[in-house]
Amino acid sequence: MFAKPVPLWQLVRMSVVIPAEIAAIGFDAPGESDVLKPIRVDTPRPGPGQVLIEVAYAGVNRPDVLQRQGAYPPPPGASPLLGLEVAGKVVALGEGVDADMRNTNVCALVAGGGYAEYCLAQAGQCLPVPDSLSLAEAAALPETLLTVWHNVFERGWATSGETILVHGGTSGIGTMATMLGKLFGITVIVTCGGPDKCARALEIGAAHAIDYKASDFVEEVARITQGKGVDLVLDMVSGDYVPRNLKCLAPDGRHVTIAVLGGAKAQLNMAVVMSRRLTLTGSTLRPRSDAFKTLLTQEVLANVWPMVASGELRPVMDRCFPLAEAAAAHARMEAGAHIGKIVLEV
Repeated sequence: MFAKPVPLWQLVRMSVVIPAEIAAIGFDAPGESDVLKPIRVDTPRPGPGQVLIEVAYAGVNRPDVLQRQGAYPPPPGASPLLGLEVAGKVVALGEGVDADMRNTNVCALVAGGGYAEYCLAQAGQCLPVPDSLSLAEAAALPETLLTVWHNVFERGWATSGETILVHGGTSGIGTMATMLGKLFGITVIVTCGGPDKCARALEIGAAHAIDYKASDFVEEVARITQGKGVDLVLDMVSGDYVPRNLKCLAPDGRHVTIAVLGGAKAQLNMAVVMSRRLTLTGSTLRPRSDAFKTLLTQEVLANVWPMVASGELRPVMDRCFPLAEAAAAHARMEAGAHIGKIVLEV
């Protein structure tokens, strides 16, 4: 995909000088969305294996909200700035990076720093942006796509012909899980908060949408599957949802937790887990090693990116906010009114 390594970082971008300071979004202390404010920071310098991206758009994700609240600190060595995915042009290369990456449009998973005019990324965690994909859409892909691929298909072992229950069906993760599941021959049941969101989830590709505010999703899953249950649950709630989720699982079913929005602790009957041979697992992506995330990116490049290039897979877009209005973007996410991805235009 990219060719020759270069020995030094390159500040070459069609004679445009990269500034010493850049605009970004930061906060002095954890708090509500209004703590976010425009700041100035030094331009990051790419190290070995890294690229510097001139950010066009940055994705907004739930972990950004948690970090702003003080509940999800960045891993050691990561930028303290918010932002876990970006899209834009590569303008500088660190040592050992393929020279052909310079001046290409990419989207990338990053450990932090996305809410800024320039952002560092590991070269191996960049994906080339096809001409048919807008940079706004590209910025909405890496975090959700890699999270769903790893947890549904690698940890959850989902295969064609199976059925999956996805909570938060109109969230960024939920919409991506729905679309990927459908593309890979999986029947997707989602839960949503209200009839309008259920209708939208069906348009996106869910086979069934359950309004959890109006009915018991455990009973609805039993009805939809004629008592068989689902093969996999993708859970972002945890807490008291976990024992209810297990009731939805068929024998040998898998339960994958990727967030704990409803609480980190759950009470389980382990005899049920044993007798029905259930598997409980989960993961977080941000603290994983660069080597792991590079391998995951390459798997997505091989298995899913052709569907992006062909137009079969596109993120569901909610709203785009200017970078300076990051606080409003966070407020929208926390209100739960969004459907799909929120991005910041940088």
